[in-house]
Amino acid sequence: MHSGRMRALAIELWYFFIANARASYFGAFLLSLFLLTEIVAVPFISRYDFIFLAAIAFQVTALLMRFESPKEFFVIILFHILATIMELFKTNPEIGSWTYPGVSQTWFTLYTVPLFTGFLYSAVGSYISRAFLFLNLTYERFPATIHLWVLAVLIYVNFFTHHYTYDLRYFLFAYAVIVFFRTTIHFQVYRKRCSMPFLLSALLTAFFIWIAENLGTFTKIWLYPSQIERWHLISLGKLGSWFLLLILSFALVSIIYRERIRG
Repeated sequence: MHSGRMRALAIELWYFFIANARASYFGAFLLSLFLLTEIVAVPFISRYDFIFLAAIAFQVTALLMRFESPKEFFVIILFHILATIMELFKTNPEIGSWTYPGVSQTWFTLYTVPLFTGFLYSAVGSYISRAFLFLNLTYERFPATIHLWVLAVLIYVNFFTHHYTYDLRYFLFAYAVIVFFRTTIHFQVYRKRCSMPFLLSALLTAFFIWIAENLGTFTKIWLYPSQIERWHLISLGKLGSWFLLLILSFALVSIIYRERIRG
């Protein structure tokens, strides 16, 4: 009996892993490009331009082959626009939150921002969007739409304003906990219907994004000021920023999955 339960659990975990791998395929593709271009020099084109063109080709192929729907593609475009605006601000020399070492040799760039960077944030939105399908997500006691969007707008604005005024992140953490404390995610990838608190799910996802971010800086795609002379792991304190970004991302994805969320 015990071995049977262990086997059933192993099967469920395997299907859960496969479903998450399918949902995160765009992010995995970008990370593979980071590693590839770190190991192999791309001829005739800059590293950032190669990643940008490869990401576009990937998305167009996914759309044409119907791996992604037009509404998922819409979310990716929306993420790209909002992310590029934030990147322009954060990489401004007067702010200098992070830098892109090879930007001066890049054709597809906007001031201090290589245009591929919007895809980094789009990959997060793509994962959330595809998780609705591959994990068969439903939500219980989801908060009112007004709270979700007020929180999302405050998070996005605070990414800019905290450089000049009071940082609202602790207020935003508290707001997120109050709003989502009772929200539960239900998911199913094989036979068993499982559940998890929304806040725990967001925190775990933020941790995996933190791992991916460390891979990005290790391959010198971008660098924080403290990493320019010697690379080191990014502080776990960055989990807070990714947690807030996930709330913002979820608000954007909710535009196209409103019925699934309320259902």
